[in-house]
Amino acid sequence: MVFPGETLGTVIKTASGTLLGYIGVIRDISERNAAQTQIQNLAFSDPLTQLPNRRLFMDRLEQALAAAARHQRQGALLFVDLDDFKTINDALGHDQGDVLLQQVAQRLLTCVRDGDTVARVGGDEFVVLLKELSQDLQEAATQAEAVAKKIIAALNHPYQLDDVVQHSTASLGVTLFGSDQYERPDEPLRRADMAMYQAKAAGRNTLRFFDPQMQAVVTARAALEAGLHAALENNQFLLYYQAQVADDGCITGVEALVRWSDPVRGMVSPAEFIPLAEQTGLILPLGSWVLQTACQQLARWASRADMAHLTMAVNVSARQFHQSDFVDQVLDVLARTGAPASRLKLELTESLLVKNVGEVIAKMGALKARGVGFSLDDFGTGYSSLAYLKRLPLDQLKIDQGFVRDILTDANDAAIAKMVVVLADSMGLGVIAEGVETQEQQDFLVRLGCHAFQGYLFSRPVPLLEFEALLR
Repeated sequence: MVFPGETLGTVIKTASGTLLGYIGVIRDISERNAAQTQIQNLAFSDPLTQLPNRRLFMDRLEQALAAAARHQRQGALLFVDLDDFKTINDALGHDQGDVLLQQVAQRLLTCVRDGDTVARVGGDEFVVLLKELSQDLQEAATQAEAVAKKIIAALNHPYQLDDVVQHSTASLGVTLFGSDQYERPDEPLRRADMAMYQAKAAGRNTLRFFDPQMQAVVTARAALEAGLHAALENNQFLLYYQAQVADDGCITGVEALVRWSDPVRGMVSPAEFIPLAEQTGLILPLGSWVLQTACQQLARWASRADMAHLTMAVNVSARQFHQSDFVDQVLDVLARTGAPASRLKLELTESLLVKNVGEVIAKMGALKARGVGFSLDDFGTGYSSLAYLKRLPLDQLKIDQGFVRDILTDANDAAIAKMVVVLADSMGLGVIAEGVETQEQQDFLVRLGCHAFQGYLFSRPVPLLEFEALLR
């Protein structure tokens, strides 16, 4: 039998001092240790939910504030208050109310990371401490909002209380911390509490940020996300086409660029909705629609003698490309639309090369074998590895407009553009410069050895009919 023990002993000697031996007693201290553990739990844990109590939470919040200031990272505090808990408690009894609180505690734990803290600080009040969020305030707010939405969704599921199925919701207040290194722990707690009451006033079962500006950003983002869903359902997207030309001025192809025509907002900038589509995963259905629509148009042009030579460049996001069935998706679209694979050019970004390079090469190779071409977009602005570049079955490198813009006045931009041209030539690849706006820029690029261009000098992105008129 193994148990914690405490040993007491004494020495036995004769009258003359001769050592005869020892007598020892071992005392079982299991109960004492259990009592000490219980005291510790009572001091720092909520006895009903076993979550940290207010005392332990405030200690962890103080540590989190210090760490946030030291590492210059944001943290967030979420104040969670159950809606109409008193009514439930009165109707079903305190025992069932306690069961509900225990289930709430378990659901909250499933919504956070291991290093975060969920605590019960009052009757039906819980707080969630999120540590080590982004250094950027807006990104940190987005991260906190994602957890808050996850919590709201989790707490909206029905609760089984004996034979009764009970529904309950919660109101959440959110605040960020970390910008003020002298902030006391009670200050973010107070802000989150105030924000929670704003959520109650807004109709409950929702969240509010303490900072009005941050709340405005989050609200606008939520509205934009809802609008994106509606746009996909209601066919509010359309393709614009920007001409790609040779140095003799002949139009050789186009880049298909998605635009969103919202009935309320009007034309929404891609710079506004594409990043959100990436973050929310909506880039997958949107990208699929773009590829389908572009290939349908490419097939129509292929049937016309005056347009059959045109290539169609389509941007593919990293998230879209890394789908396991991406190759099958592209081949299926080509088969259904009848578009010539040899006229389709998929534009990839360097972010694709950050992971699974072997998978990228295999997918590109499979499509290349069927005639699809590839252009590496924004070359030189991100993850450039010549070791990987030489393995990719590319057809073209694209000089980013950031290098073209100041190519006449910035020696570094000119040197990078020249490097891209030389590299492409040495690897047997084509090269195209985007963002060409002046004749001087084009002339300079021609002297560098670049003979394909895209930019406002030739045409802005325009609707289909305008592009076809331009071609004629």
